[in-house]
Parts: sequence; C-alpha cells; structure tokens
Amino acid sequence: MVGETVKYYPVYLDLRNKSCVVMGAGEVSERKVARLVQCGARVTVVDRQLSPGLERMKRESLIDHIDDGYNADYLRDVFLVIAATDRDDVNEAISRDAKARGVIVNVVDDPERCDFILPSIFERGDLSIAVSTGGKSPALAKKIAMDMEFLFGGEYETLLHIMGALRGKTLAKGLAPSKNRVIFEAVIQSDILRCIREGDREGVKRIIRDITGLDMGWRDDGSPVF
Repeated sequence: MVGETVKYYPVYLDLRNKSCVVMGAGEVSERKVARLVQCGARVTVVDRQLSPGLERMKRESLIDHIDDGYNADYLRDVFLVIAATDRDDVNEAISRDAKARGVIVNVVDDPERCDFILPSIFERGDLSIAVSTGGKSPALAKKIAMDMEFLFGGEYETLLHIMGALRGKTLAKGLAPSKNRVIFEAVIQSDILRCIREGDREGVKRIIRDITGLDMGWRDDGSPVF
C-alpha cells in the first residue's frame, strides 16, 4: 500500500554466478551493474544504447547486452532484476512481471514497487557496513556512510585480516564454540586497535600471543601470518 511503513529484513546476498538483469543502461544503471559484477553475478543489461561505462564492461566481457526494449521474456530463469529505465510505465511493468514470476525486483528510487532496496555502503577492505533509512532518505543514508570514513580507519581493515587468519587457526584446534568466542572477544576488546593505529607491530604480536598462545608474524606487504 502506498505510504505504508515497511520494516525491511537486512540481508547480504551471495550473487556469485546468479543471473541478474538490469533494465536500462544509463549512468544510474552503470553504478548498479558495477556492484553486481563486483559481487560475482552474471549480469545482462537490456537497453537500446549503453552508457560509456557499460560499453567498456561489455567490451571486457564483464556483462551481456541485449539490444532491445523491455520484454517480460528476459525475466525467465533470472534471480534478481533492477529496473532503471526512464519510463514510469515500463518500470511498473517490470515490477509487476518480476513479482508474478518470483523474481526479486528493485525499481530505482521507487520503494513502493520494490521487493528490496539498496543501502548506502561503507567499505574498508572486507569490512562492509550497510546504511539504510527504510527508503525515507537515501541522501541521509549516503551522508552517514560518508561519515563512517572518520570513524573506521585503516586499522579496522588490518584487524579484520588478523581476525580472519586467527579464526582459521583457532577453529582448527577443535575447541568448543564457547571457548572460541571467549578468545575472539578478548582480542577485539584488547588494545589491539590502538597498537595497529600506532604502528606497534610488536604490541600486536604480544596481545595475540598472550590471549591465544599463537605466534603471529608480518609479511612484507603488511598482512599477518600465523
């Protein structure tokens, strides 16, 4: 219903090798397509003319292109579709046809016709934080994501590398999940972020050794090794 408040279910989708279609090929579509490609989706763009960026992706075989207007047949065997055409009636048809086929759909800047909305994203390496205002103010979501640049510096990316490597080593010991959780939380609650921020590698190694009993080193590229 128009104006109804929607409580969205936050989720990260694994789109690797899933068929995704983007209807429309302008600058807005270009940004949506780039994110889908980055996530490993098999992307098909449907439109008569591609933007320069989409033309480049086509030349590099990153996307498929159907030189045509909208046709519901292009939704066959598709996992996800994004409608980004400049015609309201076409976007409405895409939304209606997708829902009838069980294809999840996003219509750009039109939450009422969407199964899902796209949040603003802040990324720091493998750290990804999604910000959403429930479709009420994408501009505010974007500002909040930009503000995170000042809250989460490069030390978080380094810490995430450490925690990823540490997780593999710790789980290999076969300890009870509750014990693993105590170890991981102890590392996170320690002074490790401060040490990383200050470039104190010996301090980082000491914290890891004291809490986990594991010896950690650093590769030439600055990544951790156990």
